[in-house]
Amino acid sequence: MSKKPWHLDRRTFLKGLGVTCMLPYFEGMGMSSISKFMDPMSPKRLCFLYFPNGVGLPPVESPYHKDWSWFPNGEGTDYKLTKSLSPLTPHRNDISIMGGLSHPYSRQVLGHIAGDTWLTGGDLRGEYRNSISVDQVAAKKLSRYTRFPSLSLSTDGGVGYKSRVSTLSFNSSGRPIPSEHRQREIFERYFSPGGGASTNERRKSLHQGKKIVDLVLEDSKSLQHRLGSNDKAKLDEYLTSLNQVEEQLSRNEKWLDVPMKDFDASLINLDVDPTSAPQDYVRSMLDLIVLGFQTDSTRVISYMMAREDGMGFGDSFSKIALGLKRHHGISHDKSRGHWEEWGRYDQWLSKQFAYFIDKMKNTSDEHGSLLDNTLILYGSACSSTHNARNYPLVLAGGSNLGVNHGSYTKFDEKHVPLSNLFVSMLNKVDVETEQFSDSTGPLPSIL
Repeated sequence: MSKKPWHLDRRTFLKGLGVTCMLPYFEGMGMSSISKFMDPMSPKRLCFLYFPNGVGLPPVESPYHKDWSWFPNGEGTDYKLTKSLSPLTPHRNDISIMGGLSHPYSRQVLGHIAGDTWLTGGDLRGEYRNSISVDQVAAKKLSRYTRFPSLSLSTDGGVGYKSRVSTLSFNSSGRPIPSEHRQREIFERYFSPGGGASTNERRKSLHQGKKIVDLVLEDSKSLQHRLGSNDKAKLDEYLTSLNQVEEQLSRNEKWLDVPMKDFDASLINLDVDPTSAPQDYVRSMLDLIVLGFQTDSTRVISYMMAREDGMGFGDSFSKIALGLKRHHGISHDKSRGHWEEWGRYDQWLSKQFAYFIDKMKNTSDEHGSLLDNTLILYGSACSSTHNARNYPLVLAGGSNLGVNHGSYTKFDEKHVPLSNLFVSMLNKVDVETEQFSDSTGPLPSIL
């Protein structure tokens, strides 16, 4: 078959400064001073921790309900924690438990798909149309005084794929932002920049990186007119990623002469394997989040502790740590006693969350305890494994931000969407917001 002039050879690449940047597959192929960056106010932070598959909710008539239902018994300030959330008992005055909240667009979709919208409220009912996540809305404003706009972490890394993502973060176009999952690489990239190289060496490396990006962007212009509409969309997405790289390179250069705050990372295990020591793995990632806030490297962090629908390393945590079935398997099990199994794993997860709260409470910067200036949302995008309503949610921290903790509140599902909580959280960290996604206003009572 003869080659048409608009056909692209598989050897077609974008090249710059001797570096070849491989393109995605196309159809046509077949602070110069520290004071400049200092925030005059106490830093205000947001953190989001996600677990998949919902939680154990035994029916009221079940003998397991009193002990192993995730939501507490009773309401208001007199609620009683079940065994599922019992590890949070010491932090009762630092948390608010919430029921009834969800995203209206996700209520009719399969619960696992709703995980893609936990921080976005996007509409995935027909064509996949996600939107920006709340952490990225905050990052645009809060990144002014930090080295990095945000950190997106997970147990599996990357983005996964539509309806089963491995990240919580989405950009302004609704595209997933790759998450990171290898602790040592995270530490070296964000807390040991340049691997100990001199400032001049790092500046030279950054300049070279900027030249590569500039040349690749310039080279891409000659390719634009040779592509069909689908390929142009793919190229646009690719170039958007390059633009983000360029922005971070410029940011890194501005921060070259600003020393990072002193820290001690000697107790962080950077080489733990999630397939053999899940508790150590999760806690190591939580330790890195604490370090990110302590050094004020960023003020926005999300962490997907495991993926939906039995995918990835995290689904085996229940089996390795507790000798139970895999998490997704537990959520579908109907045998006698499965409510207790599910509750025991819910308890294990809340134990890791309690560890994080404790670590944040007992780690300080010049403004006091990290927990007091940080809002942390812990939860899932479904109540039971396929029911994307009544999300299990716990809000923690932020005592200096005016949060009324100490209660369990059941919100009216029909009139109070989850995005109302996001509006209030954004405003509490000085990201002035009237509306996010399908919000109808701020969240009453707690915030």
